[in-house]
Amino acid sequence: MKFLLLLLALTTANVRSAERPNIVWLVSEDNAARFLRLYDPKGAELPHIESLAKRGLTFDHAFSNAPVCSVARSTLISGCYAPRTGTQFHRRLVKVPPPVGLDLFPTYLRGAGYYCTNHSKEDYNYTKNQGVWDESSRRASYRNRKADQPFFHVENFTVTHEGSLHFNAKTFQSQREQLTKEGTSVAPYLPDSPLARFTHEWYLGRHRELDKQIGKFLAGLEEDQLLEDTIIFYYGDHGGVLPRSKGYIYESGLHVPLVVTIPEKWKHLFPGKPGERIRGFVSFVDFAPTVLALAGIGIPEPMDGRPFLGTSVTRSELDARNVTYGYADRFDEKYDPVRSIRRGNFKYIRSYQPFNPDLAFNAYRYRQMLYREWKDQFRSGDLNARQSQFFQPRAAEALYDLDSDPHELVNLAADPSFRSTLLTMRADLRKWVKGLPDLSFYPEPALIESAWKNPVSYGLEHQSDIAELVDTADLSLLPYEEAAPKLRIALQSENPWKRYWAWTACSSFGKQAAEFTETARTAAGSDDNNLVRMRAAEFLAVGGEEQAVPLLTGILKDSSTGPEALLILNTMSALHDGPHACQFPKAKAAVGKRFRNQPAGSLIADRLTYLATSP
Repeated sequence: MKFLLLLLALTTANVRSAERPNIVWLVSEDNAARFLRLYDPKGAELPHIESLAKRGLTFDHAFSNAPVCSVARSTLISGCYAPRTGTQFHRRLVKVPPPVGLDLFPTYLRGAGYYCTNHSKEDYNYTKNQGVWDESSRRASYRNRKADQPFFHVENFTVTHEGSLHFNAKTFQSQREQLTKEGTSVAPYLPDSPLARFTHEWYLGRHRELDKQIGKFLAGLEEDQLLEDTIIFYYGDHGGVLPRSKGYIYESGLHVPLVVTIPEKWKHLFPGKPGERIRGFVSFVDFAPTVLALAGIGIPEPMDGRPFLGTSVTRSELDARNVTYGYADRFDEKYDPVRSIRRGNFKYIRSYQPFNPDLAFNAYRYRQMLYREWKDQFRSGDLNARQSQFFQPRAAEALYDLDSDPHELVNLAADPSFRSTLLTMRADLRKWVKGLPDLSFYPEPALIESAWKNPVSYGLEHQSDIAELVDTADLSLLPYEEAAPKLRIALQSENPWKRYWAWTACSSFGKQAAEFTETARTAAGSDDNNLVRMRAAEFLAVGGEEQAVPLLTGILKDSSTGPEALLILNTMSALHDGPHACQFPKAKAAVGKRFRNQPAGSLIADRLTYLATSP
């Protein structure tokens, strides 16, 4: 009798567990879709991931909304666009709460009876309430659940992380013959050097190791007889990680692999059959609502994304999705606000500080030998025009046809035959930025001081002001003759952030805006906002005015917080790296030890070391 009762209990538990699918995320770090043979014939052969694809759907157009870990993962865990919620800066100096009325999404799964575990990377820019995970650690496992519980488990794989490319010259020399191959698919914006080929092949090797690790995890699921009850997602947490990918808003930084398996009993939740490829666009902002939909849980209103799987999703509607948005702000000590929209095969990129080249120094990034070689070859004049773009000022807006130009090297923004496309995508991005509203139109130091207790509410309260700041920044898109009188008015505004963006627009015009030089000298010396002073001095430096160096050094000395000093140092570093080649020998003395123990302290130290040691 006891045996029969036990058997009945186990059977009942299995029925209850089977009412909702188990869901697993297999997440690899820093790998764009092009590194997998599943997406590119020259990518790595990954049999376990390819086996998942045969048993499920492969998404040809899956995108991270941000090209770096903490911002991408903050989008994933919330289902919200990061510039709206204050989670757009990597490494966060201050964490922010989730939007009012929204919990990080595993909380909803737990409320519905799921056992939720994360092994083990989080890296969210949100403060986290205690209800998010049952366990999040290196010991976390779905195996610790109750017998009758469905589970959601995240398994993170670090083997492809950017740090795996921080090998040294000894490693390169000892293995270069076996890994430096003819026919290696080096991106055309990189030098086709032995080191570039080696780095690419080395990274493909990291992917093969990743596949072995995934295979081991899948074997555990099979051993536990869970494969038929479990929907498995495999995806990369953003693009990367060779130069001009991670940290950059190009497709190499945003386009990720995504495969989702289809267990037979859950096939009614999928708008496709095993082995099919999905052309419709999905983004990280959609992942949280998708998991909730698969679990039969309602989507919280504050989420920005929408499900791409579940009973409400049809194949025709999914295939029709063709838009994704991207954002980039601060990466460690490197600050460069950029936004993008992709519609179909056209990509529009808006660089709000285009006078700063992509190369602007980032200490962690330049631990990679290939970054350093690339920079050295530019300085010695050994690169062709495409390979040199990374080191030169950019256009304020760029338009790319990804069908003919998948590496985003031919800017069509000035081509009259694409004028209509340009204007439409410019307007669509502007509407999206204003509609969020995008908090990055206030500098990060100001947001930390005023907005971080409730970023979403702050944005809504200041939405009309943000829209005006967007319009001021976008004066740089007008012909100069049309922009000049509007800039003159904005530079006299009582709103310091309107003056801030007006000076940024002036710098975008460069010497075209020379008529504002005297005004800039006055503002750099006496504006009552230190960051407006910085932007005015930056304009002088872009115009080749020598007094910009002592002015910026004095402005740095006057900085009152670590985040403010970090932003000023970013401008100094960008001016040092760009065509102006400014030197700031007194930067370290201007900062002293004031900010050593503040959240930005280590990033400030990186900037000061670079300015003191880089020729």
